[in-house]
Amino acid sequence: MARTLSDKLAQLPHARRERIEAHASELIAEEMSLRELRRALGRTQVKVAKDLGIGQEAVSRLESRADMLISTLDRYIKEAGGELELVARFPHRKPVKLKGLGDIETAAKGGARARPRSSGRTSV
Repeated sequence: MARTLSDKLAQLPHARRERIEAHASELIAEEMSLRELRRALGRTQVKVAKDLGIGQEAVSRLESRADMLISTLDRYIKEAGGELELVARFPHRKPVKLKGLGDIETAAKGGARARPRSSGRTSV
């Protein structure tokens, strides 16, 4: 008869089960969508919208986007009480925390361009 994971875990000493559960929680927390993060922090879209000064429907669209400006993501994370860090990972190298991308707050206020300017030329 096959044994389930629950059966196997139940046979482990209590301290070992706690370490496994803590490690599993850490791994789960490493990857979350914005929606999952908001829910984990116990916030509603209405509360986040109020904090950001936008409508609830805009928060829903933000949480569904696959691509957004770093300044937008930074503002969302800060309003949630966090701090955004960008890390680049390469094979055979330690992770590198990116800095010097410009002052995100200045860029968000229009002090620096967040997107490259168009050359005015059109493609044919």
